[in-house]
Amino acid sequence: MARLGRLAAALVLICVTTLVVVALTPLSASAATSPVLLRTAANFAVLAGTTITSTGNTVINGDIGVSPGTAITGLPPGQVNGAIHDNSDAAATAAEADLVTAYNDAAGRTTSGTVDSVLGGTTKTSGVYNSTSGTFGIAGTVTLDAQFDPNAVFIFKATSTLITAADSQVALVNGAQSCNVFWQVGSSATLGATSTLRGSILANTSITVGAGLTIDGRALAITGAVTMDADLITRPTCATAGSLSISAPASGDLGSASPGGFINQQLGSVTVTDGRLLSTPSWVATVTSTDFETSDDPPQTVSKGNVSYWSGPVTAGVVHGTTATPGQPTADDKQLLDAQRTTFSVTEGVGDNTVTWNPTVRIELPLSSVAGTYTGTLTFSVA
Repeated sequence: MARLGRLAAALVLICVTTLVVVALTPLSASAATSPVLLRTAANFAVLAGTTITSTGNTVINGDIGVSPGTAITGLPPGQVNGAIHDNSDAAATAAEADLVTAYNDAAGRTTSGTVDSVLGGTTKTSGVYNSTSGTFGIAGTVTLDAQFDPNAVFIFKATSTLITAADSQVALVNGAQSCNVFWQVGSSATLGATSTLRGSILANTSITVGAGLTIDGRALAITGAVTMDADLITRPTCATAGSLSISAPASGDLGSASPGGFINQQLGSVTVTDGRLLSTPSWVATVTSTDFETSDDPPQTVSKGNVSYWSGPVTAGVVHGTTATPGQPTADDKQLLDAQRTTFSVTEGVGDNTVTWNPTVRIELPLSSVAGTYTGTLTFSVA
């Protein structure tokens, strides 16, 4: 630690970060539509009543099973990244029973919108949909928009068929998740080649998956077969909301100055990370200071009333359209740390966000100060 004889005082900073726990309020959009509970069927990427058949190099990420049938062909263990429940074992039997319960749940949901059976070229928000014809077809792209609610649920009820064209797409935007998309099909689903479907198909009869198709979800059939051809099927998982946190340098040497002088030092990066997936994020970060004291008995003190702070601009961050406002944008806006001060705040925008800044601290040494090493603590908090 540098000292300049009896005319200098060296200052050491210890930074502490704290987090005030924030209660998360459920979003109104997800309250209107709850997900379909698959229970043990949720473990399966493919489930059939009679047979599971594949040609080509189909890859399945998740369990597969058949009940009450027993036949699984064309899927050696190396192509299934999960358990294989053949011969109508207990797990497959239980999953089929839970699938029936889930199917009836979806079919019995109160409809929030009756739409045209042709979904391609449209955008749907969270809700329960049936069609004017009792069927659903996708040609082109249907977009499911969660409106920045990661818990948004989409249920499509077809009294007869779901048919998708080749190269069709189900696109998820603004936080929509495949785990919350359900296709209840009264008879059978037929999916066109080289297309992408997202969500879990709950078919009363059978599911035919065209060549080179991707399912980000599940193919679950109650009474019939699931047939595939060089496809990729991945059981979805829901991303969970993260936390709100703040980080700052653990400590630092602010340098030294003579009595009557001052130091002016940047601290290093301070970062707020908001992973709560809220539709409208909001947080306020603050800073407080202790007095700076020596280890003498009694200690020599530089009061926190001699400590000033300013945040400066955002230096890094992903804010997803949020407005991040510094408490003190420039040196001219610096504030004394004789009280708690706002460092940065976010009050509008969408989704998760991070904000980083490099604040500056100025400490003025009274003429009465004596040589020594003064240590103080800045505490950064976010709520």
